[in-house]
Amino acid sequence: MANETSSATTVGGKAVDLSAHATKIGKQDKVATVILTVIVGLVLALLAAIVIYILAEGLWKVFQPGFLTNPSNNKELPGIAFQLFDSFYMLIITLIISVPISLGGAIFLVEYAPENWVTSAASTAIETLSSLPSIVVGMFGSLFFVVYLGWGISILAGCLALTMFNIPILVRVIQQALEDVPRSQRDAGLALGLTRWETTLNVLLPSAMPAIVTGIVISAGRVFGEAAALIFTSGSAAARLNFASTNFASPTNPWNIFRPAETLAVHIWKLKMEPSPGNDEIVWGTAAVLIICVLLFNVLARVLGKALARKLTSE
Repeated sequence: MANETSSATTVGGKAVDLSAHATKIGKQDKVATVILTVIVGLVLALLAAIVIYILAEGLWKVFQPGFLTNPSNNKELPGIAFQLFDSFYMLIITLIISVPISLGGAIFLVEYAPENWVTSAASTAIETLSSLPSIVVGMFGSLFFVVYLGWGISILAGCLALTMFNIPILVRVIQQALEDVPRSQRDAGLALGLTRWETTLNVLLPSAMPAIVTGIVISAGRVFGEAAALIFTSGSAAARLNFASTNFASPTNPWNIFRPAETLAVHIWKLKMEPSPGNDEIVWGTAAVLIICVLLFNVLARVLGKALARKLTSE
């Protein structure tokens, strides 16, 4: 009949059945969808199993009286109060050092650096540093900060070691956030007579800020759970802190950046290396606190990112 259309066409001199081809493509799409769904489901199931297992083993210990408020050398009810303080204290110092440096480096690479072999080499170096094992960073920190500079096993040495592998990650995150800002916004700022710096400060950074904050918070979670780099730099000695001390040079003053410190992750490692009765309970309790903090970092990243996106971009 004249109104009927053929399902066949000619490609390269060969007849192709379009209906059969569409059916084949549809089947391939369904198979790929099923395979990808199974992969994602397995990853999520594995993650959920790890989190649930750790919480099931250690959450009861977290709610035990004194666990979060007692020092680890308490003979009756040993806790993780000082390790918890040291973890957050070192995290704050690390972010104070690494965020401004990373922000400046990313802005330079995106907005100011010319396209040549120097910037290409810098980008390659950043990629390489971000993939270095943390134990290697810890060894370098031990040789340079602890021995060569003479700072000894200290919070400052540990924070600078953490900064070394945090900066490459933050630079890449901030660089990607800045590059995702539409070119039209840059051109509009320059067309209004703004300098490149004013455009970056008043146009690009507000637009990229949600992604930047999200990256910073997520990187904070990684820093918070780091252990290998700190074993050689900030140490694993049990903290003995006196919050009433006003002598900032005292090894018991909590704010002294030249004193040793033991974070939650290092505390777990030390307890597993020195097994004794009751250690396993403390290890699982500490692991539960650590994973709860990391999960909270990720939730906070999403909340802050969405809040900033609504406020700064009116979306």
